[in-house]
Amino acid sequence: MKILGIETSCDETAAAVVEDGTKILSNVVVSQIDIFAEYGGVIPEVAARSHLEAILPVVDKALSDASCSWDEIDAIAVTHAPGLLGSLLIGTLTARTLAILHNKPLYAVHHLKSHVYANWLTTNTNQNESTLAHSSKNADASLNDIINHPTFPLLALVVSGGHTQILYMRGHNQFEIIGTTRDDAIGECFDKVAKILGLPYPGGPSITKAATGNPLRYRFPHPKVDGYDFSFSGLKTAVLREVQKAVNVPISYPSHQLADLLTPEQVADFAASFQRTAVEILCEKISSAMCNYPDIQSVVVAGGVSANQKLREALPEAYFPAPVLSGDNGAMVGAACYYEILSGVKPVDPYKLNIYPRISIEK
Repeated sequence: MKILGIETSCDETAAAVVEDGTKILSNVVVSQIDIFAEYGGVIPEVAARSHLEAILPVVDKALSDASCSWDEIDAIAVTHAPGLLGSLLIGTLTARTLAILHNKPLYAVHHLKSHVYANWLTTNTNQNESTLAHSSKNADASLNDIINHPTFPLLALVVSGGHTQILYMRGHNQFEIIGTTRDDAIGECFDKVAKILGLPYPGGPSITKAATGNPLRYRFPHPKVDGYDFSFSGLKTAVLREVQKAVNVPISYPSHQLADLLTPEQVADFAASFQRTAVEILCEKISSAMCNYPDIQSVVVAGGVSANQKLREALPEAYFPAPVLSGDNGAMVGAACYYEILSGVKPVDPYKLNIYPRISIEK
């Protein structure tokens, strides 16, 4: 079964063709990171406008790279929730129109489900990421090496710019939220700390690159939150206060001016210390969940922060997607759709499909 997956929930315009939920035939991503690096974050209206310009060329290239005609596509899958309203609209309107024009069944996929199912895609993690991120073709057999897939029941640690959750899955398309963030998501925390340190957007890669200093130089608190829930707003504030202390200014000093007072060595130490603390917090929670769910057969990590190398080193037994598939892409949407179909999920009416900027994965 060949599925065209379309993803436009935030600032990546993406489409891919996936076969049988695991095999990537093509994967095309047009990123807006260069645009939003100037602003230090995503501007929703600009993101939607950029999607509008890129979406049809991206879909055409995905089909071309996969050497697929519309007759060979069995279904269309699109992210309909959660995400930025304007961005979601561009993707869903495109998918709805294509489903009607080509008489294809249409499936609406939750964004976080897609991230989880990136772990089922058979991709060579050593593939050159800068090439694959824009266009990957089935002609290169190394893109589809055989890997062992996660087994159920499992725990999924979802870590991204907008979400931090622990999910319990008894089987395909069965999601129970057992832990979530009570304030900031981990990726959002990375972005805010990066801004304090004067590092460019997005914060995750910037902090990783800058974290060449002493990871024990600064000690930051681990939030005391019951159960498997997270809280990262306190960690962000702790970094801010420690930076203010290090450069000897009052807490009223503007945070956006602090970076000018830091030495390169201080930036490296702060980045390394923050990254160590953030990874420790994530590992503590998932380890606690593993101890209290003795039936667990696998642990998977999903979302943009799953690309973080220190997190991968800290959880050596967990499943991680290839780094190039950690961010938003169409292949993960196609994979999630395939397992929804196997689970008996019915296609949606393309004339009635709605979007949901905020909706739980349990719905």
